[in-house]
Amino acid sequence: MAGQGPAPSSCDCFVALPPHTAAPAVIFGKNADRPRHEVQEIVYVPAATHRPGDRVQCTYLEIEQARRTHAVVLSRPAWLWGAEMGANEHGVCVGNEGVWTREPVGEDEALLGMDLGTRPTGCPRRCRLGLERGSSAREALEVITALLERHGQGGSCKEEPVPFVYHNTFLLADRGEAWVLETAGRYWAAQRIREGSRNISNQLSIGTDITAEHAELRQRARSQGWWSGAGEFSFADAFSLEQQPPRMEAAKARYRAGKELLRQHAGGHGDSTGAVGQDRGTGTGTGGHITAETFMAILRDKASGICVDSEGFRTAGSMVSVLPWDPALPCVHFFTATPDPSRSVFKPFVFVAGLKPAPQVLSPSFSDDPARKVPRFQSTVDRRHELYRRHQAALELMERDQEQGQKLQQTLRDLERQGLEAANALLGGDVAPRPEELAELFFDCVDAEMKFYK
Repeated sequence: MAGQGPAPSSCDCFVALPPHTAAPAVIFGKNADRPRHEVQEIVYVPAATHRPGDRVQCTYLEIEQARRTHAVVLSRPAWLWGAEMGANEHGVCVGNEGVWTREPVGEDEALLGMDLGTRPTGCPRRCRLGLERGSSAREALEVITALLERHGQGGSCKEEPVPFVYHNTFLLADRGEAWVLETAGRYWAAQRIREGSRNISNQLSIGTDITAEHAELRQRARSQGWWSGAGEFSFADAFSLEQQPPRMEAAKARYRAGKELLRQHAGGHGDSTGAVGQDRGTGTGTGGHITAETFMAILRDKASGICVDSEGFRTAGSMVSVLPWDPALPCVHFFTATPDPSRSVFKPFVFVAGLKPAPQVLSPSFSDDPARKVPRFQSTVDRRHELYRRHQAALELMERDQEQGQKLQQTLRDLERQGLEAANALLGGDVAPRPEELAELFFDCVDAEMKFYK
């Protein structure tokens, strides 16, 4: 199967809802594990109104544009149009992961999973489109599945001449609920999460508890001999490969480890999978212990393999979001914009008018970009943004001089703590900063981090 080389790949995505959270909020987190030298940038795209008949160029495919697109912030591989993960102005978060199923993967260029969730691009394309066009997690799911059924998914998800192709799974969340969406070619199944916690890790995980599905999903499984038609239908059992590639076998251990880490912080509420379909309580106290800091610690966990630093792949970027139940409170999204969250700083971002751009985390553009020419990826360019360059030099210092490295690490943790304290005060309703301060928040945190690297 194309694209299944020896280098292990992995991604892990998490969501927690009351009663597992410490506050009445939904918390979302994701590690984007990508080829080792790939650069992840943070891109803000404002809301826009488009003319009838307008079209948009995704990573590989041009499709019809929506009449209106929401403002989005994306953490994305710098060479493509879509994203690995991101959020929109309505408090919707989406993350995507690769998966291999019984349906054949397509090397022909189509929509990437990264395009679907946020906006069109390579594999992460679907991630962007869902964010730009969905004002809730359910609406984003409907956008993604409609585009999937119409255009299909395919094309290389790596900036290299040898194709690296896969299908996609998604975790979508908003202030009130979350959805797991898993795909196999144009077929899909979705599971609604109303309470508790959930994680996904490069494998099909939706069994018989299916909330929504492709209209011909079961017929497809029966016609291929993957399901007899008797008994309950399990999406994972029907569409998972009988012999899993090594990277998916490794994903099983990460999935179990992530589930256990969620359970440890659930506050004695039992199974971390959540009671899907049940109504949540109306009180404000939750009794759980999961916070943004909890998810940051989980994403930094190397013993479980959730934080990856191997010869071929590593965690290229990380994201944690807090989505309060109270609509009067803003959603706060934290991004690293640099590899290895165990040695990076999570920096807060809030959607607000007049947002100050952060060019320090934007990769350079190229008039003769090898990702845009056919045949693609025949040459390489340096996509490192300024924060990436300085962070890379800091990592080399940490490895070369342990004492100095520890001092720098502590300094960075102190910087992150200041951002967390400011965010927690904002989420707790304890402060009411001026809009200009929020507009400069992410820029200021990036700028402060860069100064420590000088």
